[in-house]
Amino acid sequence: MSSAPKILIRPAGLADLQDVLRIEHASFDDPWSDTSLAGELLTDLLRLPLVAEFEGRVIAFLMAWKVADQLHILNIAVEPSLRRSGIATMLLQAAAGEGARHGLNEITLEVRRSNQPAIRFYERHGFIEVGVREGYYADNGEDALIMNCPLRHLLPSEDQ
Repeated sequence: MSSAPKILIRPAGLADLQDVLRIEHASFDDPWSDTSLAGELLTDLLRLPLVAEFEGRVIAFLMAWKVADQLHILNIAVEPSLRRSGIATMLLQAAAGEGARHGLNEITLEVRRSNQPAIRFYERHGFIEVGVREGYYADNGEDALIMNCPLRHLLPSEDQ
């Protein structure tokens, strides 16, 4: 009998900045700045930064904000060689669990209109398109799709 590799989802902090930067730069053509990412790794009532760790190595991250009754996903990234292995789903579910503990009801995010793999990922998890932010992305003026999902859709049945 073989067991699946043990991936730890944990709160992120400033000590994770170099790993988060490495993954960010490997994942996006227009990566966030070092300063912006460092700011999102601060612990406060608004921010929810998480990392996925395997054998002591950070392999993915999620940045979110708790706003009113929503969890707003800012960024999810997984090391390119580990994509499509369920790690982003684990992060999304962990964030939903944290959101539920804070009394949040919905998850919202923006995604580039051209990022079809990400859109399909979110749709598989129950997100629906609810609007468009025209010219949202500063690097090329691309529109962002606004997607929402009831937070409970991402929780294991015993947490609902």
